[in-house]
This record gives sequence, structure tokens and C-alpha cells, in this order.
Amino acid sequence: MAEATPAGSGAAPVPVPSVDGMLRIRGGVGGLSFQFEELLAGASALDGIVRELAAVDEEAEAVRRALFPYQYDSYTSGSNAITAVGEAARAVRRVRTELERLGSAVRASHREYEFAEARNTLILRIGRTGPAFGPLWGLFGLPPVTLLDTVEDGLDVAPERLSRLLGLPAGQTGSGGPGGGVRDAVRGLTDAAGLDFLHPRPVRIIGRDTWREEADVSPAGLLLRAEAVGRDSGAIEVLRLGESGSRAWAVIFPGTQLDGLPQGTNPFDAGGIAEGLGYDSAETAAAVRRALAEAGAEAGDQVAAVGYSQGGIHAMNLGRDKAFLADYELKFVLTAGSPVGGIEPPAGTSSLHLEHEADWVPGADGQPNPDTKDRVTVTLTSPIPGPEWLGPGLGPGHAMGRYADAARDVAASRDPSLAASTAALAAVVGAGGTATVTRFSLRREPMPPGRGGRPGAASGLPREENSPRGKLR
Repeated sequence: MAEATPAGSGAAPVPVPSVDGMLRIRGGVGGLSFQFEELLAGASALDGIVRELAAVDEEAEAVRRALFPYQYDSYTSGSNAITAVGEAARAVRRVRTELERLGSAVRASHREYEFAEARNTLILRIGRTGPAFGPLWGLFGLPPVTLLDTVEDGLDVAPERLSRLLGLPAGQTGSGGPGGGVRDAVRGLTDAAGLDFLHPRPVRIIGRDTWREEADVSPAGLLLRAEAVGRDSGAIEVLRLGESGSRAWAVIFPGTQLDGLPQGTNPFDAGGIAEGLGYDSAETAAAVRRALAEAGAEAGDQVAAVGYSQGGIHAMNLGRDKAFLADYELKFVLTAGSPVGGIEPPAGTSSLHLEHEADWVPGADGQPNPDTKDRVTVTLTSPIPGPEWLGPGLGPGHAMGRYADAARDVAASRDPSLAASTAALAAVVGAGGTATVTRFSLRREPMPPGRGGRPGAASGLPREENSPRGKLR
């Protein structure tokens, strides 16, 4: 996190998001929250030193008093010794007092930073959503209101946003209610009459294909694998990396696939979105756990999860599955264009999230990604040519090509948060080389006879560009 006010200027430092070219970076070791943690850690360290100095002061006073009886043996030397110990104790006391003052100042600085950050967040939200402020927002030198911002702030219309995301008529997603959020809205949707086909159903493995190849395990390479997997309906990939004793695994999830009716058996159709946002991907996570076991993963093995769009939801939700975490160690999650702000990874899991400011999909859960030490969010600010907005799909900001290009920039960046995040990914997947790849075909259990939503409910859905099967990601 950079500071807008130069050191030594006399003004209070103002933290601003780090920017590297077209990448706006939030979170990680350079993030504001981690700096807050560092301030408090520094204050706690000072407190420890103050306690030690207090003990030294007390001990020095005890020594000084112990010298009193010896003053009569040699008045001059005895007096000098007593005086020297007393002066030393006073010097320790002065240092202790200064450190106490410094610790209090650090805590006051932390409080001021937190207050300023909360105030700025409130003003930004008012500016984005208030009808009197929004159009004039850029005139005050503040960041422009983006499509992603607008969607994240649109919690009052969460059901309508979900309708668009799921390709269903507006008004059929129920009401999240104040504070209920997208999760409640999704659950209300799946319980609605005629939409029970969106309720999670068991996911099973129906086939697999294994081969060996040279694998690019850079962030861009892994995201391009997710794009390739998305061309195979209902498939995921499991990569075995490294040798015996140091092996690790990468699980690759595709984006949303709508190549059939939503009542169908593809686990990555509209029902997959509902399962991910409303039910923590429980059925998909169980299938991934079985796939890893079939690929040869053993208890305690490290896993990196990668997902695009809907796939990023499932990747993050692996960290919520207690059975998965009991078997494997989820070390890293990479997402692109995914609404995962409300999913908290477990302790020890690093994550990197790519979003484009013109992509509304990452904001579909109504929550920005938290700013923490182990969680880095990169917002792409690259301009999009006007004609691209006329194309099919969920908008040009959601295009995988842009995210792959951004992932290459991330890997080359010297920003401390990005450098630490890409190093954490490399610590799991290594530098690449020959990998054993297993592509699993997954299918959701079919609807029981006599049930299901209205035929053709998904008609009129937008189709993503360059997708021969009309898959929407």
C-alpha cells in the first residue's frame, strides 16, 4: 500500500491502493489491513520492551538500596556506587517513559487510520449510489464509479442481479432482505415453485482421461487451462505436479456452461451458480474430493484450486468444506471474474483474485473481497474499445483473454503484494514441467420424474464469444 503524502512533508500519511500499470492492487503484505496489523504488532512489541525495562528499573532500585549498608565502609566509593546505580535507574526510567509514549502514539495512529478508512468507505458508497453525487464524482478527483463498484453496492437489488446472472426472468429470485444478502436470495430462489431444478443434487464422476504433458503453471497458464477445460461440458482437470515426496495438486474449474436446459445434469450450468453462492458448493466439493483420490492424492497433500467465473466460486468454497480440509491442505486459490467476496478462506490459504472494473460478475455477490495479508485482489483498469460492448456474452470485461493477459502482468510485477502472492502459488505448484493431467467428466444426478422447472426457462440467454457450444462463463 503506497502513501499519497511523502515522508517528511509534515502532513499525515494517506494510504492509497497500489497501482502497477493497469493493475490496481488491494490486500496482501502491502495492503492497508496488514499495515494496521503491523502497527498493532509494533505497539505490542513496544509494550513488551516497556515491561522488561520496568523490571530492570525495579532491579536497579533494589541494588541501590542494597548498597546503603556498605556506604559506611568507604563513604566516597560507597556514595559513588549508589549514585551511579541511581543514575542508571533514572536513565532506564526515561527510556521506558519515552517508549510508553511512542506505543500510545502508534495506537492512536492506528485508530486514526481505521477511522479515516471507515469514513472514506462510507463517503465512497454515498458518492457511488447517491443520485446527487454519482454524476459529479469524478470532478472531486476521486476514483470513477465503475460497473464493478455499482454492482457490489447494489445489495438492494440483489435478487434482480441474480436473475440476470442465472438467465432467469426478474422477480424470481426471492428477496434477500436487509442483511440477508445473496446467499439468502439464492436459497429462496431454489425453494420457489417451478425452480426446484436449481436445488443442489449429488454430483458424480462418469469418466476420466489421463495423460502427461508439459504444463504451464504460471497464473496465466493455469487460467488458460480453465478456459480449455470449459470447452468440455461438465469437466474439471486435476494436475499432479512434482515428484513423490514433494508432489502437489492443482484442481482446475471451468466457467459457467449453458449448453442445455437448466434442468440438466451439467454441474456447471445455472444450478452450479446457485449451488456455489447458496450452498457452499457442497456437492461439487465432494466430487472434487473423490476425483483427487482417484488421481492418486493422499491425505495431507497440498492443493491449489483455480477457477474462472463460476469456477472461482467452487474453488474458494473448497476452503469451506470440512471433509476436504480434513483430507487435503488447500494452500492457494486463484480466481478470475468470480464473485467470492463473501467466502472466507481458511487460515494458511493464500488467494489471488483478478477482476476487471468493467466486469459486473465479480460483484454479483454484493461484497468486495476483504483486504487481508493472505488475500490479494487485482482490479484491471485497461480500457475496452467501444465495439466490443456490442458482442455477445456477459460483457467484454468478463473475457478470459483479458484476465490471462492481466495474469502475465501480475507474474511480472514487482509490487510486494503480487510478488508474495505469486511466490506462494509457485511454492505449491513449482516452476512447471511435466505433469500428470487427469480430466474428469462430472454429472449431476437427474431430476426425479415428474419434477423440474418450466421447459425453456433458460431461453434467450446470452452466449459467450468464441464458444462453439454457446457456453456462458
